[in-house]
Amino acid sequence: MAVVRAFCYIRRATRNYFQAADRENPMKIQQTSEGEVMILNLSVKIMGGSDYEKFHTEIKTLIKDGYVDILLNMSKVSWINSTGLGILVSAYHTLKKNGGVMKICEVSARIDNILNVTQLKLVFDTFESQADALASFAADK
Repeated sequence: MAVVRAFCYIRRATRNYFQAADRENPMKIQQTSEGEVMILNLSVKIMGGSDYEKFHTEIKTLIKDGYVDILLNMSKVSWINSTGLGILVSAYHTLKKNGGVMKICEVSARIDNILNVTQLKLVFDTFESQADALASFAADK
């Protein structure tokens, strides 16, 4: 019985910790348009929770406003977990369904490794620089 109580306590404490962290460090999104491409400068961590709703709403609004080609600049993203990767995959598919494309640039070595291990580099076009990524949109047209 003591083991069950300890497990429940640890689970509750862990959940409270991550919920508090989610409120303290939500993902930040800053928009910059470059012609027909909308650049989303992401920062902090992409962890799920409120990040999902925020990012999904942002993508839907951009599509409604006519932006279907999106570049994610992740130079200021320090961490992404599996839920965060799911957020990116969901956005990728939403844009693709609407005739658009999502590309990623300036990821840290740590996040690049995560994209390699999960084989998401086979899904996402990734670029070392924002300039190279923007040039690739022009080459696609």
